[in-house]
Amino acid sequence: MSEKICVITGASSGIGAALAMLLATQGDTIVLVARRESELNAVAERCGDRAVAMVADVTSRAAVVRVVQDTIARFGRIDVWVNNVGQGISLQPSQLTDQDIDDIMTVNVKTALYGMQETLEHFKSRGEGQVINVSSMLGRIPFATFRSAYCGAKHFLNALTATFRAEVQATHPAIQYTLVSPGVVRTEFGLNARHGGVDSRTLPNSQSAEEVAEVIAKVMTTRQPDVYTRHGARQMVLDYLSGLAADIS
Repeated sequence: MSEKICVITGASSGIGAALAMLLATQGDTIVLVARRESELNAVAERCGDRAVAMVADVTSRAAVVRVVQDTIARFGRIDVWVNNVGQGISLQPSQLTDQDIDDIMTVNVKTALYGMQETLEHFKSRGEGQVINVSSMLGRIPFATFRSAYCGAKHFLNALTATFRAEVQATHPAIQYTLVSPGVVRTEFGLNARHGGVDSRTLPNSQSAEEVAEVIAKVMTTRQPDVYTRHGARQMVLDYLSGLAADIS
């Protein structure tokens, strides 16, 4: 089966929009999901007749259920679900409030959990499927103190993805849960952070959204469980972990 039916959340801009346009050129059918209707429709228009826009706020489980049901009703199946919704926060850990934690966990973890859970029975019925969770290098190395809650949420997402994969693949090995970890991406992510933030497009050592989209599109074919989007990122993580703690002597 060459053509895939792909659902992308957070598709109105940034990585999600870039991925949608790339997949459209490859002949896939894309369901674009986001809250901002006008921006979402603009991306769908650029993708051509292979794209459908579904306005939804995926911080609501009911909205995710609706997208799953509407996609299956329209296209008969879902092949790939990309959890791409995320938001940063610009606040030192000593200053975090309960509401900050609740909001960042909802956007970065619960949205992905809803996508994984609500597609599960459909994937089990077909015996195959793939969920791709967009994480971050900050989910491996928490080097930005002002992104403390975001770092924690992405660490949670990484663990959730790994354990969800282990549970499901114990009985359905053809269902894959892939984790993709970009570094700094030239999008409006920083500007859209809670409490404001620096423009990610001005930071050094960044990638374009299109470069990250190419990695995500590739893992739809390779079905690797865990990938970074930049060369050298894996070694950075290994170096960090090797110097983190000492064995008991």
